[in-house]
Amino acid sequence: MAVLVVNAGSTSLKLNLVDGDRATVVESFEVECEAVAHRVVHGGEALVGKAAWLVDDGVEAALELATPIAPLHNEPMLRALRDARAAQPDVPHAAVMDSYFHHTIPIVAAVYALPPRFHQEGQIVRYGFHGLSVQWAAERIRVPRLVVCHLGGGCSITAVRDGRSVDTTMGFTPLEGVPMATRSGSVDPGALLYLLRTGRETVESLDHTLEHESGLLGLSGISGDVRELEHSRDPNALVALEVFEYRVAAAVAAMAAALGGVDALVFTAGVGEHSARVRSVICARLGFLGVELDEKANAEVQGDAEIALDGSAARVAVVTAREELVAARATRELLGLESP
Repeated sequence: MAVLVVNAGSTSLKLNLVDGDRATVVESFEVECEAVAHRVVHGGEALVGKAAWLVDDGVEAALELATPIAPLHNEPMLRALRDARAAQPDVPHAAVMDSYFHHTIPIVAAVYALPPRFHQEGQIVRYGFHGLSVQWAAERIRVPRLVVCHLGGGCSITAVRDGRSVDTTMGFTPLEGVPMATRSGSVDPGALLYLLRTGRETVESLDHTLEHESGLLGLSGISGDVRELEHSRDPNALVALEVFEYRVAAAVAAMAAALGGVDALVFTAGVGEHSARVRSVICARLGFLGVELDEKANAEVQGDAEIALDGSAARVAVVTAREELVAARATRELLGLESP
């Protein structure tokens, strides 16, 4: 079954025609297919409990209601959804939830330390994201205790026990966690309240700053692109990289605590797959967990690869992100054409 997979991320629009386990990049919604799968970062409190939903006007309306939670992702997703439904009106469309993989996170990791009315009535809980990517990595590297570092324009670190998510750094929105390309990651909420109370920022300006002017871009003042920072001689570029690497390593250590140790560490997505420097610095900080990197293998990575030294207590792997294959599979399952 040929499935057109639409991945409207925070920094790009990717279209793949998936036939079986073969994915082909396409340039238009107007291709011959039997279904369309849309990666949905945040479905809000209405669209939980299922890996995928058959899109109708009601589901589209629910996705629109969730847009204020994750505007950086849901706004481009909705534009792509509407364009694709117009271009492909005669085939089923599926909304595939990027957070579903994290529905197994236990309550101790899922709730915030807030009064019950927030998480029981308002669903202010930790949803987690990058689930399609993490699921793919977990299927490639099957160990009891796995930590997946999805490092791209957005970044998250996930603890996976026996193939199931048990903790992750992103929370109610994709803004929580480690610093990202232009997103701040976690910031003391008191600092944000202070900026609002003193009038230094409005809700709108603060939202824009946290989403578009922070992270690597904010720290460096140059770029949110790791490749540019690695080639820059500006000292602020080095500071940005070092802060990023430190926070990711600390997050891996936190996930190791959730798992009781680490059997394997995976790097995936744009930065995780292509930055030998980032992988090297992070692994050097994780020596106490038994991580020993083969620097030669790390420098020569092409595609999927194992890059730990022989004898390392923990495996280290680079896994090419294939979210489109997971989304296509979820769509076929939704339509009853593939067993879960």
